[in-house]
Amino acid sequence: MNVLEEFRQIKTVILDVDGVLTNSDLIIQEDGSLLRKMHTRDGYAIKAALKAGLQVCIITGGKSAGVIKRLKALGITDVYSGIQDKKEAYDELVYTYSLDPERILYMGDDLPDYEVMRYVGMPCCPADAAPEILQLSRYISPIEGGKGCVRDVLEKILKLKQQWMQ
Repeated sequence: MNVLEEFRQIKTVILDVDGVLTNSDLIIQEDGSLLRKMHTRDGYAIKAALKAGLQVCIITGGKSAGVIKRLKALGITDVYSGIQDKKEAYDELVYTYSLDPERILYMGDDLPDYEVMRYVGMPCCPADAAPEILQLSRYISPIEGGKGCVRDVLEKILKLKQQWMQ
């Protein structure tokens, strides 16, 4: 089966934040707080995916209150933040919602995502992911993290299901 055709079977999308929804840059303020930048087109695509019935979840090692607030405002209800063992959070999601791993797309960019990506049907990454993640991914977005790579995969899923721009 063509790898793009495999997007049609996806029911759940799990995303990392830093390096996927944001670029890998952090701006460190004098008080020690960190600033990140997200792409508005990723946000639009997340809303469209949720409206179309896709389940969108977040598993991130970060603990930014601002990021969590943004994700919740987009409509994402399952936000796992401050996670050291992403596989444990993934297992909890699979168990809680009785998910079929073959119908899960996970988009990550660096080594903390590696273990989870081994257990999903569609491991994906942005163009600028770590070499180990690039090698493991079934689909590599031509777009870098924080610049619309999430929109890229969500749009593909929704277009194949004929649910884009409905």
